[in-house]
Amino acid sequence: MKLPEKEKNYGYPACRLGVSFYSGWKNLAYILFLFLPVPVFLFSIFLGTYPLSPLELIKVLLSHFTAYEYSYPSVYDTVILNIRFPRVLLAMMVGAALSTSGATFQGIFRNPLVSPYILGLSSGAAFGAALSISVIPELPVQVGAFIFSLVALGFSYIMARTGGQTSTVALVLSGVITSAVFGALLSIIQFTTDEKAVQSIVYWTLGCLHTSHWPKFFDSFPLVAAGCLVIYLLRWKLNVLALGEEEAKAVGMNVELYKAIFITAASLAASAAVAVAGIIGLVGLIVPHMLRMIFGPDHRKLIPLSITFGAAFLALVDNVARSTLGFEIPVGIITTLLGAPFFLYLLRTTKMVGWE
Repeated sequence: MKLPEKEKNYGYPACRLGVSFYSGWKNLAYILFLFLPVPVFLFSIFLGTYPLSPLELIKVLLSHFTAYEYSYPSVYDTVILNIRFPRVLLAMMVGAALSTSGATFQGIFRNPLVSPYILGLSSGAAFGAALSISVIPELPVQVGAFIFSLVALGFSYIMARTGGQTSTVALVLSGVITSAVFGALLSIIQFTTDEKAVQSIVYWTLGCLHTSHWPKFFDSFPLVAAGCLVIYLLRWKLNVLALGEEEAKAVGMNVELYKAIFITAASLAASAAVAVAGIIGLVGLIVPHMLRMIFGPDHRKLIPLSITFGAAFLALVDNVARSTLGFEIPVGIITTLLGAPFFLYLLRTTKMVGWE
């Protein structure tokens, strides 16, 4: 039976109603996810070991940002403005950077099991941090980790580039080699240095936000913001790259140029995040997939959602790390414990080659 013209694309009216309801739900969820960092931030600053009631905290904030006058101990300023604020903001910045970087690399490589550390960034950062801690104490850990993360990225990209082309398979293999080399160099430092330095190195590699302060945030924020902004502005081109290099070239895209732009921007954001927070595992893997399962693979939506939901996700995980037990657990441990079952799920339900 031939359907009326107005119903040809959607079927019967009941089906159209279901499509409309589903579309409306997704639009509402999209808006909620975009603004999720706001309530998460407000919730996170209320948590802490210092006995400060929510009412007192609100009064302190009102006295700072409005004409409301409230007399309170000076330690409240230290706890709220110098400890909780920078820590929550730093957690959000790192989460946004890793999630956006992960979504970008997954689009470039067309592989669901790719993370921001695929090109050896984490191994290079760990080596740089270890070098600063035990060999060159004059070099700040944050600076050493950032520099060598970019050095590792450069090695991977140069090794993979042949004949003016950089294939994704060659990039993955060069990333594996780079990770192995810097991992070996890190082992040499750990083997030859003293016990105290080894403890500091191991603790840094676990990923932790307990040393958060305003200078760390302000030093890394411009780099993270620059990388994420480039990705956000060009996010629609990721949809073309995700089709495959041959298809992208067929529509006139300069694949090598945009691949280099996206890799540089994503690595810049991830390197700046790793430099201040250590190696926080699997955030860049699981967050983009959570969003892709809900909202689909369109990077025009996926990238802004990765920024906002990634920020909220890591802030919530950090709340668990600093508030659940009587002592603080490195946030990288918790993200790995959460991400490992999800990674296993991906291994069981996705193909290992291509982007399905």
